Amino acid sequence: MKSTLPLCFAALVSAASGAEGFKDTPLIPGSKWHVHDPDRPKPVVVAPGTTFSQQAAAPADAVVLFDGKDFSKWQGEQGEVKWKVADGYGETTRTGRIRTKDEFGDFQLHLEFATPAKVEGSGQGRGNNGVNIYGKYEIQVLDSYNNETYADGQAAAIYGQSPPMVNASKPPGEWQTYDIIFEGPRWDEAGKLVKKAYITLLHNGVLVHHRRELLGHTPYRGVGNYDNPHPAKGFIELYEHGNPVRFRNIWIREVKVPAAEDLGAAPEAK
Repeated sequence: MKSTLPLCFAALVSAASGAEGFKDTPLIPGSKWHVHDPDRPKPVVVAPGTTFSQQAAAPADAVVLFDGKDFSKWQGEQGEVKWKVADGYGETTRTGRIRTKDEFGDFQLHLEFATPAKVEGSGQGRGNNGVNIYGKYEIQVLDSYNNETYADGQAAAIYGQSPPMVNASKPPGEWQTYDIIFEGPRWDEAGKLVKKAYITLLHNGVLVHHRRELLGHTPYRGVGNYDNPHPAKGFIELYEHGNPVRFRNIWIREVKVPAAEDLGAAPEAK
C-alpha cells in the first residue's frame, strides 16, 4: 500500500499550530478560491432528520465490509488491522490507516461514523478522518458541528476541491451516515482521459454533492489532476489522523452506470 504519511503529518502540524486555511496555495481552477482558502464561504447549516440515526440494513446484493465484529475484509499498513472492535463498532487506535482487501469499480458505499463525544481541539483537530477512494479521492470525515475550518476541509467535503452544498453534521458523539455514489475516471489505451470522476453524496440523508465532477485526485495544499491513469477498480481506505473516530455498518454495491443507448435515448445527430 502506498503511504502518504508525510502529508498526513503536515496536516496534523497545521491543525496543531492553529492554522485554519491557507492563502499561499494554488487557485482552484474555475474559481477565485485558493485550496483550503479560509475566506471561502462556509456551507449553510441544515439540521438533518432523525430517520437516519439507525443502522441501515445492507441490500441483498451488497458486500458487507464491516459488520461490527471484525476487520477480516480489511488490512492495515503493516498487515493485520489493529483498530479497536467493541459493541458493534471499530475505532481508530493510532495504528495507521486501513484499506479493503478487495477492489471495487463504480459503487454505492454506505458507512456510519461517530466523532468523539468529548470535544478536544478545534478545526481540523476535531474528529479528523477520511474516506479515501482508490487512495486518490478523499471525502473528508470531521466533526463540523459548530466547528470553524476551511470550507473544502469540513465534513463531507471533496477534500481541497468542493465543500458540501450544506453542512448536515450532527453533534459530537452521535452516529452519522455517508451514502456515496462514485463513478471513476476512464482513460483510453493511449492514456488520454476520456471521462472524469464524479461523486454523489448524502450526509445524514441530506444531498450534499450531486454528481460533482472531480478536478482529479485530492492532495493536501494542491490541485488535483488525472496525470496518472489507474485501473477502473481500487480499494477503499479509512484514514488515521490521531482522533478516536468510530465506524460501523459499512457496505458496498458495485454499480454499472447505464450508457445513453441502454436507456433508450435517441442517438445523437451526426
